[in-house]
Amino acid sequence: MAKDVEGAEGYQARDYEDPPPTPFFDAEELTKWSLYRAVIAEFVATLLFLYVTVLTVIGYKIQSDTTAGGVDCGGVGILGIAWAFGGMIFILVYCTAGISGGHINPAVTFGLFLARKVSLIRAVLYMVAQCLGAICGVGFVKAFQSAYYVRYGGGANSLADGYSTGTGLAAEIIGTFVLVYTVFSATDPKRNARDSHVPVLAPLPIGFAVFMVHLATIPITGTGINPARSFGAAVIFNESKPWDDHWIFWVGPFIGAAIAAFYHQFVLRASGSKSLGSFRSAANV
Repeated sequence: MAKDVEGAEGYQARDYEDPPPTPFFDAEELTKWSLYRAVIAEFVATLLFLYVTVLTVIGYKIQSDTTAGGVDCGGVGILGIAWAFGGMIFILVYCTAGISGGHINPAVTFGLFLARKVSLIRAVLYMVAQCLGAICGVGFVKAFQSAYYVRYGGGANSLADGYSTGTGLAAEIIGTFVLVYTVFSATDPKRNARDSHVPVLAPLPIGFAVFMVHLATIPITGTGINPARSFGAAVIFNESKPWDDHWIFWVGPFIGAAIAAFYHQFVLRASGSKSLGSFRSAANV
């Protein structure tokens, strides 16, 4: 177990020990109410996330549709859509971080699972709850906006015309890498031990990461970076176009999350550096 002493001129150093990795498979978790409470929190948070964000997307399309009385550049625009996604993540991570960790995204859960931050049981239940929450959230949007839901695409993700599959996949990989890397950095327990203000501010950079990625990739894929978001919208809309390249919105985020987990845990963290140093020392013997 790595132990570091963080010190600098002018403030008192504090010992830090890495927490032990979470067991890969912990059957005892299934007997604890805290697990089911966390799963419920993930379900509700993802439901609210999809409801607000997809409703924002459809509202923008209604207001900017000139054939239906809208005006060019009407509504919130792409900037407003990006703010809706980033702002909701900020709010929901803040609300649920102390209960479930505030994942609200199967890619985030997958990355944290690879880093041994959550067990396999918790990861699977979180992903199921997130997908079900997304379906219910988009279902509410369709119920309340039935006149416009199908007409304006149901807020479903799909590869935009003019972009190749490779471009869309790369956009999802890089976008999810930015998000999951931010999650690891903002919630790093070593950093939290050194800077007491970090846990309070953690949801803010995560929300901003979602906001910035949406600005960059909305024109390409509509921005997935969250398989539950893409899956829930595709299930309720249920037209061929969102399903044609739907695999991009699972493969891309999972690859991006895996790269972010590896980069943070084995390249940036002290434990990874020490492991590499030990390997070099052994090689020189």
